[in-house]
Order: sequence, then structure tokens, then C-alpha cells
Amino acid sequence: MAGLNANTPIPTGMVVHKQSCALELQYDDGKSFLLPFEYLRVYSPSAEVRGHHRQHATLQAGKRNVTIKSIAAVGNYAIAPTFSDGHASGIYSWDYLYELAISYDARWQKYLDELAAASLSREVASPPSKST
Repeated sequence: MAGLNANTPIPTGMVVHKQSCALELQYDDGKSFLLPFEYLRVYSPSAEVRGHHRQHATLQAGKRNVTIKSIAAVGNYAIAPTFSDGHASGIYSWDYLYELAISYDARWQKYLDELAAASLSREVASPPSKST
């Protein structure tokens, strides 16, 4: 997890848009960012997703319809969302959230490219049907 950098802007407002499935971060300089829940989930800073070393990261597939059930504050430096798929171990520091916000386009495309290369999908896999 990235630590809190003194130069990183701290959100002055945060809105969970349940209908559009996005977290809005508002800053005192007038900037605001919409981060889709799916994006936050696949870029979770947790060891479960990122691994303990970069080469151990786990590509997250089937997260298109994930939602955020709740968000808890972590001190004065981060939030910890609980996602609808049960994932709740990511602590998103203010600097990591800002990094996710400003690098959204490049990171999202990288994620889509990695899914395609691995022949995986953003959709949740359907359970196999039972033959009788």
C-alpha cells in the first residue's frame, strides 16, 4: 500500500453513486473523479490482489457487476471498502486513490488488455449447467 505523501491532495468529499456504480472523489481545487466500483475492485491494494511481490499479482476477472456495500474510514489517511463479492481487505490510502484517479485511462486499458491476453472476461462466469 502506498503511504500518505504530504503533497497528495486529500478528498474533501466522497459520494457513493450506487446507481452508476462509481465512487466520486471531490477535491478542494475543484477537481472531481468518478472511479467505477469494478476499477477499484480490480486494482485493490490488498495482498490478495496485488500479491506480496508484483510478479504474484492475481488478474481479477468477472468483476463487472461488483458493487460497494460499505466504506469504512481508516484513520485520517484511507478508506476500506467492502465489495459485494466479499472482498474487504484493501486499504485505499488517499495517495493511492489519487493515483488511481489520475491514471484511470491507462490503467483501465492495461486491465482490458491483460484480460484479453488471458482469454478472461469482465463478466461473471456462469456455473456449468447440469445435464440429466
